[in-house]
Amino acid sequence: MTDPLPAAAPSAVTPPAVTPDDVRHVAKLARLAVPEAALPAMADKLGSILGYIAQINEVDVAGVAPVAHDVPLAKVLRADEPEPGLPVELALRNAPATDGSFFKVPKVLAGHDEDSAG
Repeated sequence: MTDPLPAAAPSAVTPPAVTPDDVRHVAKLARLAVPEAALPAMADKLGSILGYIAQINEVDVAGVAPVAHDVPLAKVLRADEPEPGLPVELALRNAPATDGSFFKVPKVLAGHDEDSAG
């Protein structure tokens, strides 16, 4: 298997070295089982990732507006205006079971008697 992360380019800011103990600690926090033999290689890879992050942090972004989307977003929702509610008969039309003007559903929680709502 080839290493997907080539070595980071030299950077003016060098991240602290990642030790196998650091990897062990992060793995414990993430509840990951990492074999002891894999710790040194993972430390190198994590160090490489942190090197890339340090390199990205060196980019001058002064004057660049922060953005979350590369295209303008348009409001796609209608205005929240009050409207008449759905008539009871229409709301209950497709209900599998009704009790007068209410939906009838199977009992989920143990309650008092069968006709009680609580």
